[in-house]
Amino acid sequence: MVMFGNAAALARWVLRRGLWGLMLLLSVVIYGSHAPLLTQSKVDGMIPFSSTCMVVLVELTKLVVSLLFLLPWDRELLGAAVSWRHVVPFALSALLYAANNNLVVHMQLFMDPSTYQVLSNLKIVSTALLYSLFLHQRLSTRQWLGPLLLGGGAAGVSYSCGGLQDPGSPSEMKLHITLVGLVLISVYCLISGLSAVYTEAILKSQVLPLSLQNLFLYFFGVLLNLIGYFWSSPEGGFLEGFSSWVLVIVVSQALNGLIMSVVMKHSSNITRLFIISCSILVNALLSVTLFNLQLTHLFFIAVSCIGLAVHLYYGLT
Repeated sequence: MVMFGNAAALARWVLRRGLWGLMLLLSVVIYGSHAPLLTQSKVDGMIPFSSTCMVVLVELTKLVVSLLFLLPWDRELLGAAVSWRHVVPFALSALLYAANNNLVVHMQLFMDPSTYQVLSNLKIVSTALLYSLFLHQRLSTRQWLGPLLLGGGAAGVSYSCGGLQDPGSPSEMKLHITLVGLVLISVYCLISGLSAVYTEAILKSQVLPLSLQNLFLYFFGVLLNLIGYFWSSPEGGFLEGFSSWVLVIVVSQALNGLIMSVVMKHSSNITRLFIISCSILVNALLSVTLFNLQLTHLFFIAVSCIGLAVHLYYGLT
């Protein structure tokens, strides 16, 4: 009986690890396809839809899914355990995420997808610093080498773009980034690190079901982005300029947001950011296939730096 019990426990452990690995792999694919999908949705080089509308739909989808996950729970028990102190902190988190989600869309106008994918890895540096500072998580010297390598790899790709320049011919995309793009990516990385660390702190400090915490977060996400939509007073309808590509983005980003909440609750933001870094391979493959992107040798050096960073952070701890 003991042998059968151990075998069952081992099977459950293998199943959990397998599901965890599958979830992380799916997240890598979704992250890697995000920028190419946004580029694919452009019309004459311009984004034909409201980024705020897209983010509202993403947040609304996550809100509905979180609500469905809560249906089996005892509502009276949940209601007795929740107070306004549990809800209010998610408002700031939703505000930071709303700002970054809209930045991601607009940044695609000032750089190619792979340059965005690599430079966005600078968020690893900002997140590691904030993670250590605010969550009091001490990182070893080897672990710090990981973020530094990622920063160096990203700087190398920026240099391989040939400096600050305008995009080339849309028929043959080259690595490029403008001055505005550099400013936006810097702001994006700072806000991304702050929002991620702050959200992780909230999720782990509360003894509440993750779906309920997600419900609070996504409620504010829908509310804030709706306010942003009406504030901008778009001329077209709510779904103006939407295509099948945009719908794919909405579904994939909603799924990825739910996966990331699990990662932050049960792992850490450092894991999340290395997932994003590994997605560069998916991004490069899609960009070469869809846009004839020309990759330089420095681009592959950056990929190697990311691989080494993952090894330093996880392989030597």
